[in-house]
Amino acid sequence: MDERGATLQIGENSLDLPGIKANVGNDGLNISKLRPNHGIVTYDPGFANTASTRSTITYVDGNAGLLTHRGYPIEELANSCSFLEVAYLLLYGDLPTKRQLEAWQASMQRHSLLNEEMKRFFDAFPKRAHPMAILSSATNAISTFYEEYHNPNDEESVIESAQRLLAKMPTIAAFAYKKSTGFPYIYPRNDLRYVENFLHMMFALPTEEYHVDPVIAKALNVLLILHADHGQNCSTATVRFVGSSQANLFASVAAGMNALWGPLHGGANQAVIEMLSNIANDPNATTESAIARAKDKNDDFRLMGFGHRVYKNYDPRARILKKFADDVLDRVKGDDPLLKVAEELEYAALNDEYFSSRNLYPNVDFYSGIIFRALGFPVRMFTVLFAIGRLPGWIANWKEMTEDPDTRIARPRQIYLGETTREFIPLHKR
Repeated sequence: MDERGATLQIGENSLDLPGIKANVGNDGLNISKLRPNHGIVTYDPGFANTASTRSTITYVDGNAGLLTHRGYPIEELANSCSFLEVAYLLLYGDLPTKRQLEAWQASMQRHSLLNEEMKRFFDAFPKRAHPMAILSSATNAISTFYEEYHNPNDEESVIESAQRLLAKMPTIAAFAYKKSTGFPYIYPRNDLRYVENFLHMMFALPTEEYHVDPVIAKALNVLLILHADHGQNCSTATVRFVGSSQANLFASVAAGMNALWGPLHGGANQAVIEMLSNIANDPNATTESAIARAKDKNDDFRLMGFGHRVYKNYDPRARILKKFADDVLDRVKGDDPLLKVAEELEYAALNDEYFSSRNLYPNVDFYSGIIFRALGFPVRMFTVLFAIGRLPGWIANWKEMTEDPDTRIARPRQIYLGETTREFIPLHKR
């Protein structure tokens, strides 16, 4: 298809659908005149065939197993960059120079501290509260301290909001975790880098010295990069939908967090650990029996963490994480039965023609769940870690959406199948 597009025949009438040529990937057809001119709409459950925006941030080719941010392959970014470099790239469009990166890192350090009044906010939650509930609520709450930066049309306000969100999110996440354990909150330290600072706030105690293992920090840095953005997924689309009403960045990101919390989105790596736990705790279960059950069409058992809705090839993020999984497991070698089951399951599936012929390779959720557990993070923190990683992508998409002159408040249509006009019956006659 070229930019001339196509013509849609509607009964005796026709409608020209202008083409939108992509630089790479799917071209598009502009159907914006379909409803105004002909009174009909398209039906596309889940918007799987609908492009709601034109973006320059991330490109995903599921058939080729390709993921790029601003044109850079994810493999190069994960191997050579810090998470803050990738965040800068997503927000500004280019990798930072050394001077720009130093200023960017200094900004993250300067804004990492939370207002002391926020401690009462965390204390108000019950100890059993899920960290994702606290994270999304706190993201909304901190917006009340920076109302002067809520204007989406003011470039300086947007940048200030973005910097505060990125800087404070590890602190919020660590405080949410400490609340669940009953241990004291650990304040951020300006002498530590972004990832090291987060690990320190998560696992340090006031009673003893805590040293961040560089292998652990490197693995977490890569994990965050691999989650930084992934096109118009459910949570990113949610951020754009909410932001299209000119809701501020904090509120829009909080909405994205709630979408991410769903088990079909950010909860997938938690499902991997739960599956491994079920196998490890069942005296009758083996790796071989799990593989056999997964092949049985009459069994509802599924291998969680294998295959991907987008990737019909090997998930490029999973290739990267496999190496780091091996490094991390070697460093924290212990007697965790779940990690042993995961290694056996991975080996069996990768060497089974049934899975390889169907492109059911381990995906990013399989390896991230294993690594998060090996690093010492509790299962309920997995989605929180996903949210910290995805934050730059949410912000970049929100920023791109507000700068696009074609942006309109999101308002999907429906095909109504309910009752038509009915006679009203007064209450005393019903």
